[in-house]
Amino acid sequence: MTLNLDPGATALPYNPDVDVRAYVDIADLMEKYKLGPNGALIMASDVAADHLEEIRGEFEEEAPDFVLADTPGQIELFAFRESGPYFSRAISDEPKAVVYALEAPFCRNPMNFVSNLFLAAAVYTRVRQPQVYALTKADLVSEEELERMIGWGSEIEQLEDALATISGDTRSLIARDLASAVHATGLIYEPIPVSAKSNVGLVELNASLTRALTGGEELRP
Repeated sequence: MTLNLDPGATALPYNPDVDVRAYVDIADLMEKYKLGPNGALIMASDVAADHLEEIRGEFEEEAPDFVLADTPGQIELFAFRESGPYFSRAISDEPKAVVYALEAPFCRNPMNFVSNLFLAAAVYTRVRQPQVYALTKADLVSEEELERMIGWGSEIEQLEDALATISGDTRSLIARDLASAVHATGLIYEPIPVSAKSNVGLVELNASLTRALTGGEELRP
């Protein structure tokens, strides 16, 4: 079952079974409270939390084997406001996991990769659910670039070496320290290259989620 938790989505590539937009209307909030788009999105995220029991009731009535929840693309709207962690805790009593998406074309720059690692660790401290890392849009980068990014996620030395090549930039020194600190937590591990276009990596992503949610036992079909 699919659950859309993004109240600001104007178009989705799927038809959600449960949709937060049925409870929160961005246009209505803008008109009623004289808000701009950003202010309305922030308010909508908080208002959506008021309808959690209704949203939860919708999919619990169907008793699905699993629910895929699509959260807002703006990370600050979900992870860094109270509504996001509240949803992640209370949306279900069953085991939960977060799929953190690292966009491959963006992350092929080592500085950008470190920025994403730091955000991933920050999301974990807020949501506090097991995380699986998906290197998305893998079809848009070369195999060599994918292997390099996978190495950065699994071996801190490889990432440090890549950052060291950015000479004359004090940001690289800061990034190396941040990368080392995040890696030391043990939260970050090898990202899984995936592509919705070619379906590459979906089997591996499912296996990683299975391990995160059930300790290795197969999810029910």
